[in-house]
Amino acid sequence: MSLLSVEPFGVNGLQVRAGTGGGEASLWAADLVRMYQRYAETQGWKVSFLNASEGESGGYKEAVLQVNGDAVYSKLKFESGVHRVQRVPATETQGRIHTSTATVAIMPEVDEVDVKIDPKEIELKTARSGGAGGQNVNKVETAVDLIHKPTGIRIFCTEERSQGKNRERAMSLLRSKLYDLEQEKQRSEIQAQRKSQVGTGARSEKIKTYNFKDARMSDHRTKNNYDLNKMLSGEIEGPIQAMIALEQRERLAELSAS
Repeated sequence: MSLLSVEPFGVNGLQVRAGTGGGEASLWAADLVRMYQRYAETQGWKVSFLNASEGESGGYKEAVLQVNGDAVYSKLKFESGVHRVQRVPATETQGRIHTSTATVAIMPEVDEVDVKIDPKEIELKTARSGGAGGQNVNKVETAVDLIHKPTGIRIFCTEERSQGKNRERAMSLLRSKLYDLEQEKQRSEIQAQRKSQVGTGARSEKIKTYNFKDARMSDHRTKNNYDLNKMLSGEIEGPIQAMIALEQRERLAELSAS
């Protein structure tokens, strides 16, 4: 029996950003993107790219995916945080192990009624699909570059062929980010005294380490170790179920203490 709690979100944005480690971090971000694509296949989810910025040496500086399916947010929310990798990069000639990171953020898609956005707080530009910038609108400028002034959140959306649809996608992602920020604020206030990093807690802390030398993935929240190759092949249901169980225990403990 699964301990999965039902979340009111069916469509989500999955953002993977290269962190520390230069070009190796971009390659690592791409490895994580492939891992989530493979996991989505096992779940029967549909994945599409919303935006991707390639690294100079390959991989991704940033990639944003849209994931559709059942229980997407309920499962992927546990992937939010810093994913650290320890391995010998392909460009390393001395065989030294490097440490790099990538950050994962899960953005639930929310209804307009859940998040109110003042149009005056939005700066909207159009661009050719190759890159951001430019105020002029013409037929080839289908990409949308959106900035939310109060928070500085920037969304660059190029997937759709029409400017209108890209605008809709960008606004949807902005609502997700603003909703997530508010949820994070509430969680921080409620759980200020808690040290546990359950769910989408403090993202400045690493949640997992992928050690290639020992072929091991360590989840620092549950203290469990997993086979690295299976994880990178998309077999991450085990760690996710372990986090679901941990969250359930944490919630029961909170209820008992209240």
